[in-house]
Amino acid sequence: MAALAETAVTTVGGIADLAAAATAAAGGGDTAPVGPGYFLAVFNGDASPHTATIATPGTVNGHAIADATLTVAAGDVGIIPLTNLFRGATGRASITYDGVTDVTVAVLKLGA
Repeated sequence: MAALAETAVTTVGGIADLAAAATAAAGGGDTAPVGPGYFLAVFNGDASPHTATIATPGTVNGHAIADATLTVAAGDVGIIPLTNLFRGATGRASITYDGVTDVTVAVLKLGA
């Protein structure tokens, strides 16, 4: 799995080109930082929809929590918060994709 780095989004300048902050989604999946203010953006440049799955390693009263999925239509962009719910044993979220053809991703950290 590739470790995605975050791009800070601040009130001074923000991000002028969000797509430029993105990197190719890894075929074996990616990991990303989690916590308040973190988001995963998925850019789908393919002609087919693609789904990103974020593992949810926790349980509630011994019951597994279903993994989160984000399906992004062809040519569209999707975004999902990377809350502490997704924190795995490494302290990061584990993200997999049903396909990575023309799929890029960015981790955004909202700042002050």
